[in-house]
Amino acid sequence: MIMFLAIVLLIYGLVNGYIFWRGMQAFSNLKIIRILFILVFLTLILAFPLGRIINGQFRHHFSKQLILVGSYYLALMIYLFSLLLLKDILRLLSRLLSLKINPVGFLSNQQPFSFLLISVVSLIIIFLGHLNAVHPRLKELNLNINKEVPGKSELRAVMISDIHLGLINRSNRLEALVQKINQLKPEIVFLAGDIVDEAVSREEEEKMVEQLQLIQAPYGVYACPGNHEYYGGLDKNLSYLRRAGIKVLLDQTANVQNLFYVIGRKDLTASRMGDSRLNLKEIMEKDRVNPCRPIIVLDHQPVHLEEAEKAGIDLQLSGHTHAGQLFPLNLINQMVYEKNWGYLKKGQTHIYVSSGTGTWGPPVRTGSRSEIILLHLFFKKA
Repeated sequence: MIMFLAIVLLIYGLVNGYIFWRGMQAFSNLKIIRILFILVFLTLILAFPLGRIINGQFRHHFSKQLILVGSYYLALMIYLFSLLLLKDILRLLSRLLSLKINPVGFLSNQQPFSFLLISVVSLIIIFLGHLNAVHPRLKELNLNINKEVPGKSELRAVMISDIHLGLINRSNRLEALVQKINQLKPEIVFLAGDIVDEAVSREEEEKMVEQLQLIQAPYGVYACPGNHEYYGGLDKNLSYLRRAGIKVLLDQTANVQNLFYVIGRKDLTASRMGDSRLNLKEIMEKDRVNPCRPIIVLDHQPVHLEEAEKAGIDLQLSGHTHAGQLFPLNLINQMVYEKNWGYLKKGQTHIYVSSGTGTWGPPVRTGSRSEIILLHLFFKKA
């Protein structure tokens, strides 16, 4: 963890050092604007770490505002850095190839207009990315499961993941989300982890529980933990869900009215925190799962997907990846996971990896879309 934090701080420092350097060059002949730039820039780069420190010690309302501003800046930083770097590359190519692609000195580091334009373009990207993040789309999926369910040929389910309820994604967003879920009239709801973030205020905790209690589903609401439930204290974070009447499964199986099974797995983070995680076959043997009935697995991180196929699972629902959330990080994300977003079939096993309903860090999405998944599961007729 210390090594990870050291690397993150080093990258954060280098990226912001580059932006600061280019800003100082751009405003070198404008003394007042240069001073204003220094003050604004220092406020932005310190907002997130200071907010987290203050919130950890005092839980003061001011810390939430600092964290929110700092979170937006994390996304803004990516695009300031990328566009400034692109400008430098174009200037270098222009010199090397003797190209005349420098209208009115735009590529010059001493040109304040170019720095301001890049800043404005970056802000527009963040604004549009925020709108994209807070308006989840509805994704519908029709899946055939070749198993019989007594007296039932179809199941209507809703799946969501990665809401990250906490200091940034507040109860007002959860309220709107619950309304959308209920409008879909699901028979069952699946929460595939990272519902709660690592920092939840007492006020938000109560509002969160009240809103989650309003989810309407005849067969109930089932959840598995994600890595962020572990980061903030697993027992505390799961207690919010349980108080709301949600059935949290930790390497456990729920037999839903003798119709089908729901298995919820501990997150991979458990093994890093001194806990153990059973494999699917061990869970099924322990809970005496009948393989003739449909089996649905909730597993937050979409890794080792072949395990579900070998265990004869009919449907696995995962999240965690956010499908990259921010461009160009989504391109790296695609290389890390066998399936970083969307539908995959391995043998007879259906797998869906959600891009998530909320966001982590910046409430911005430029590399993916927020989503709510409506599942139509069709069973073999008797």
